[in-house]
Amino acid sequence: MKYNVLLLGSGGREHALAWKIARSPLLGEFYALPGNPGINALAKGVGGSAGDFDTVRRTVVDKHIDMVVCGPEDPLAGGLKDYLLSCPDVPSDLLFVGPGKDGARLEGSKDFAKEFMSRHGIPTAAYRTFSADHADEAKAFLRTLRPPYVIKADGLAAGKGVVISGTLEEADASLEDIFGGRFGTAGTKVVIEEYLDGVEVSFFVLTDGHRWLMLPEAKDYKRIGDGDTGPNTGGMGSVSPVPFCTPGFVQKVCDRIIGPTVRGLESEGIDYRGFIFFGLMNCGGDPYVIEYNVRMGDPETESVMPRIASDLLQHMAAAAKGDLSGEKIEYSPQAAVTAIVVSGGYPGKYGKGYPISGLEDMDGLTVFSAGTGLKDGRTVTSGGRVLAVTAVGDSLMHAREAVYSKIGNIRFEGAFHRSDIALDMINWKDNG
Repeated sequence: MKYNVLLLGSGGREHALAWKIARSPLLGEFYALPGNPGINALAKGVGGSAGDFDTVRRTVVDKHIDMVVCGPEDPLAGGLKDYLLSCPDVPSDLLFVGPGKDGARLEGSKDFAKEFMSRHGIPTAAYRTFSADHADEAKAFLRTLRPPYVIKADGLAAGKGVVISGTLEEADASLEDIFGGRFGTAGTKVVIEEYLDGVEVSFFVLTDGHRWLMLPEAKDYKRIGDGDTGPNTGGMGSVSPVPFCTPGFVQKVCDRIIGPTVRGLESEGIDYRGFIFFGLMNCGGDPYVIEYNVRMGDPETESVMPRIASDLLQHMAAAAKGDLSGEKIEYSPQAAVTAIVVSGGYPGKYGKGYPISGLEDMDGLTVFSAGTGLKDGRTVTSGGRVLAVTAVGDSLMHAREAVYSKIGNIRFEGAFHRSDIALDMINWKDNG
């Protein structure tokens, strides 16, 4: 069977998913809503927003869509899957890759996620949740912890709802800032938790609600500057594989975190079919959950997709049907490195609409569009994170060398990228 697929989203993650989906012999017609110039070179772009449920519904019906793949988290948290499957004009056998509103609470509410982990014995940092009218209690709890202090907006904040403060004074100010509306309604409640000292790593599974396939792991780089300095961003690069993810560590992740999570969802009657992203901290060889996401990560997806050797579309169809028992995922032995080219001023204020040149000089690399648009037939910047440049090689070193041999060819007003992506992992055996 061939599947007519609708991919929702417009970023680098979605371009990487489109790049992988387009390689499947099972693909029929391919649409993206809204897509971007890179995605729409692979799929037919549909105007509108992934958050406009009626537009999504009409597209599903008009284009005879068999499978919806939702890239971003907001439509999932808003209940898009539940909406579509309740519409009388939407075929009852529509395949949807992503959880319903109940499962999306894993990402949509930090408090729900922490309580879920507590119920199912999943290792995570100690925490408490506070609402704005209990700010004094929140400040008192901060004084029971050792610095640095971790404060998280409870709701969705586009990946920027976590503040780490080095002093009590900074933590108090951050708390007041969040309760004062810094993250809008996402910050009406906060989760304060102990700081976990370790190295972050991202694990991903595709689950049918009972079984799961583990995708290649990845590590991302969140801060704007070399050496992990400066403010947090949506991600400045990623690598896969991650050297410290030994078979022993991976087994701990499966036994202590992934298995209990999938079984926990099943035991609570949550029919979860889609991706789960586990943001983990490796603390001296033991994994702890920092956060769940209910979709693939960005920019990790841009390093993960090139390392999947089997047919992702086939795997997604099986997961959405509720039966992964016949599926076996295959990895490429090669390594992948991704570096992000961002707009000048990001993650603060930045300009848009700058023409991009040099994309024709990237032979041997894969360039994913993250924040681009078209103006008078030319590709221009339209976001903070503009392009994701990915290379694969026999090692992280070779992949890194390939990225940095050509990333400088990409030019636009204010273009910037980190120069140290992957170095820490290449040198891991020396400093680990």
